[in-house]
Amino acid sequence: MKLRGKTALITGGAVRMGRKLCESLDALGVHIAIHYYQSEGSAQSLKRVLDGKADIIQGDLNSELNCVSLVKKASELFGTVDILINNAAVFHKDKLSKVTEKNLLEEIWPNLFAPIFLTRAFAEVCGSGKIINMLDRRITSLDTSCIPYVLSKKSLAEFTRLAALELAPNITVNGIAPGAILPPPGIDGKSLKELAGANPLERQCTEQEIADTLIYLLKNDAITGQIIYVDGGQRFLVQGSGLGVQG
Repeated sequence: MKLRGKTALITGGAVRMGRKLCESLDALGVHIAIHYYQSEGSAQSLKRVLDGKADIIQGDLNSELNCVSLVKKASELFGTVDILINNAAVFHKDKLSKVTEKNLLEEIWPNLFAPIFLTRAFAEVCGSGKIINMLDRRITSLDTSCIPYVLSKKSLAEFTRLAALELAPNITVNGIAPGAILPPPGIDGKSLKELAGANPLERQCTEQEIADTLIYLLKNDAITGQIIYVDGGQRFLVQGSGLGVQG
């Protein structure tokens, strides 16, 4: 796919990794629909620094109706949407003893259910294009420190492959599974490195490397159903708890 002039809907695009993805695609001439839930100030700020081919859409991803509405709004803005990036996510540290129906659904909805309904709406409304699901290197591990999050991301990885099969040949569906990229609020970069644990390459991956992987997948029309890990090989090590990436 040639990216210049294409349109993209990026959920959770106003902050953190989502912001970097918006900036990187904007630099290549992609028109961006920046989705946000509560970060209106950040969304407005990002819109101002992009090249003017961006707009913002507020939306709660905790219902099927809202997900369908979001895709329709983005399509109405640009005429169609060529790219859907399911980036928005919720992350909490909840071991089994702390899991409740409420906190389970609070993570399962935005991390799994929303990408499913957004994907279906994209297929129905737009008909063709590319979908990227933002995952986490934890999908290959057994991290008991954040059970709802791990379950949601493991399930999203399986959905990525299922959707790739069902939506071919008109839509490709792929995933990116980062390691620790950004620290949660209140934790500095040095602490992130310590908490994230070792990886074989002995280096922390960057936001730009995630964005470069996204661009590679979007430009290549022969890849679908694939998950690319950008984690320095950390998934090959025995892992316990760690911070991981949060969108």
